[in-house]
Amino acid sequence: MQDAVVIIPTYNEIENIEAILRAVFTLPKAFDVLVVDDNSPDLTAHKVKDLQKEFSNQLFLEVRKEKSGLGTAYIHGFKWCLNKDYQYIFEMDADFSHNPKDLERLYEACKTEGADVAIGSRYVKGVNVVNWPLGRVILSYGASIYVRLITGMKIKDATAGFVCYKRQVLEQLNLDQIKFVGYAFQIEMKFKAYLKKFKIVEVPVIFTDRTKGESKLSSSIISEAIFGVITMKFKSLFKK
Repeated sequence: MQDAVVIIPTYNEIENIEAILRAVFTLPKAFDVLVVDDNSPDLTAHKVKDLQKEFSNQLFLEVRKEKSGLGTAYIHGFKWCLNKDYQYIFEMDADFSHNPKDLERLYEACKTEGADVAIGSRYVKGVNVVNWPLGRVILSYGASIYVRLITGMKIKDATAGFVCYKRQVLEQLNLDQIKFVGYAFQIEMKFKAYLKKFKIVEVPVIFTDRTKGESKLSSSIISEAIFGVITMKFKSLFKK
């Protein structure tokens, strides 16, 4: 068992899963990987099981009954990891929008540079997004500005899904009280860590839109993020 584990939630990622796992396992720094699959109809979990024969000590799989949202997949993964001895717990997409090589940079930010939470940030140094249509760039960047205004956080990429958490951060957050399931989940996790005064840093990365498989973004996920941020900030005012 390594000191770091990467949680990769999947739903119909058969086109990406083997390549992303091999990319992680060939890094100079050794990482374990936990795939949390929502019973993908394309048999993503079956491919992971096949790969477990090759990476038996590094690759782990949790299969849930049905598609239940990104946030609940990560919460499931966090709880699994906290039952082990991992000290650094990562979030990463399966579709290569996050470059696996950047895992080591996020790890170093927490391991040696004093961060409690390290975010792979698209916006900390300009706009580092590849292959997105202009409308989606504007939506995402605008959402980040909106989150900063509402929450008071200085984070420039609050919706980022490429993150390293030190173990103690997840231990001190009440994971059962995390309510959001879409991109608002990413905002909520960072906001809860921010309220507890953890040191959050942003590491600049280049985000590349997926070339295989389908995006999970929907209008309901966007609505949850827009209105959820206001609700989250409002509730926090009464908990002080």
